[in-house]
Amino acid sequence: MVSVDGIIAIVLAVFFTAILLLCFYYLLVHYQHPDDKNSSYFAKMVVLFGLTLAGVTVLGFPLDIMNKAGYVGCDSFDPKFCIGLDMQLFWNIIFWAIPIWIFVLIPFSTFYYEADDEDFLAVMVGATPSRLKPRSKFVQALCSLAVVLIIVILIFGLTYLFFKDTKIPVEIYQQQRLTNLDSVKGSKNESEFILSDIRSFRNDNTTLSPPENRSESEDITLRISFSTFFAGLMAWVGWFFFAIFGGVGLPALPLDLILGFINRPRYMNPEESSEAKAGIQKRINEMVEAGEQLKRFREESGRLDDSGLSSGVEGVFNSLKDSRSDRKTLREFKAAVFLLEKDVSDFTSASSASEKYNPLLPWIGLFAGVFSSVISLAWICHIAVFLLPPTPISPFLNAFLMNIPTEIGIIIVSIFTFYLLLCAIKGCFKFGLRFLCMAIHPMEHGKTYMSSFMFNVALILICCLPVIQFCTQAFSIYAQFSTARQLFGVQIENLLFFSFFWRQKIFIYAMFAIMIVTVIWLILLKATKRERNNEVLLERLRGRS
Repeated sequence: MVSVDGIIAIVLAVFFTAILLLCFYYLLVHYQHPDDKNSSYFAKMVVLFGLTLAGVTVLGFPLDIMNKAGYVGCDSFDPKFCIGLDMQLFWNIIFWAIPIWIFVLIPFSTFYYEADDEDFLAVMVGATPSRLKPRSKFVQALCSLAVVLIIVILIFGLTYLFFKDTKIPVEIYQQQRLTNLDSVKGSKNESEFILSDIRSFRNDNTTLSPPENRSESEDITLRISFSTFFAGLMAWVGWFFFAIFGGVGLPALPLDLILGFINRPRYMNPEESSEAKAGIQKRINEMVEAGEQLKRFREESGRLDDSGLSSGVEGVFNSLKDSRSDRKTLREFKAAVFLLEKDVSDFTSASSASEKYNPLLPWIGLFAGVFSSVISLAWICHIAVFLLPPTPISPFLNAFLMNIPTEIGIIIVSIFTFYLLLCAIKGCFKFGLRFLCMAIHPMEHGKTYMSSFMFNVALILICCLPVIQFCTQAFSIYAQFSTARQLFGVQIENLLFFSFFWRQKIFIYAMFAIMIVTVIWLILLKATKRERNNEVLLERLRGRS
């Protein structure tokens, strides 16, 4: 039965969910590109509710900690210790909603949305656009989605068939005796009792005698539900992204915010302005020439011309090789254009549009940078002293949270959990911009296309479950009675095959190592020389002529 505190918790959860929905709506409206202003409504709904789903998942963990459903006395002798929410149902809904968004709604929206991008690209290179009708684009998106679903269903079905069991290690204690039998109400036999007969053992002198006989450790094999297994597999896949992007983002997020203040636009005198303008103009000319080179290569390769297709096995391999090279070059070109646009914006803010520039923004960034530095440092220390050692050196954050009021502790857990998602997004962009192994999707005010929105939403959602699992490990003492701890820390953590990665802390070690490498990289190496990058890109394009 839901208690009064449970009802209050539900009301607060609904209230904060509504706040999140409004905040994400504001984000969508103010960050969307003007080309998407009066179109792509379905994609916008997917983005809006996808972000809200991620927020609800993050809020669900502290709510789960408050609920304490894992405490054995909730259903019998000590119900006042819990608030009575069905968090098992909540997590089952989350376990199904996240893959539906990642593998159904976002791919379909992306396929449908990017059908217009192909026509735009065709116009840019001088080819004839396909001009697909809305119904044709819908059918084409459904066909592409069907391919994705077939692959996903096969992978998840086969893995569930072979790895659906979980082996939970247990220790059996025998012959325990109560020293104060007044705690048992109605037991006829002093050596036996049932759970419902026991009143609360807290705040009295009831004790348990030490075990007289302890058996060896055993493994209990259980078959978990499909939704829980689905969550475990999604968490395992998501860890490959979260270990990299979280490891990069934890040190990079605060540093970039602080550097944004240090390198903020300043008013330039005419001589400095002229010199900066000449440098930017040089880079613009290089980008224009690079764009012309790319356009010519696409025309020659016949990417949008059916008559230009290669034939034969050798032609197919050559086409794939050229395609990979073109994609890498295009990603590098997009990264250079993004950096150039940012520098042009900073130059404009420091010169002709200086009266429109808000000088408070860098100071807000500095405050956010200092605040995030504290959180990042706390996370790094907690990982080092609590998660990495075989025997924790100190409970660290757990001890801090258990010695402060519950309400404040829940707020702090919410901040720390949500911060990890922000670090994953930052790490993705930082990693993609530096190594150019993936497309970059920056979130810029008034310049963000829906494809970038959907990419970032997919990244957030795919990192949600590993973030929750990581937090159940990091706050294993503070969150010991949460349902999430029982699911991730018991059932999912002991799944066949996957348990090796989690018991040996492979992902956490990888994340910490990437963190250290990122810190060294950011401290020892200077920022990317953007002018030199433009020259290298242009020389490579000229060499292909």
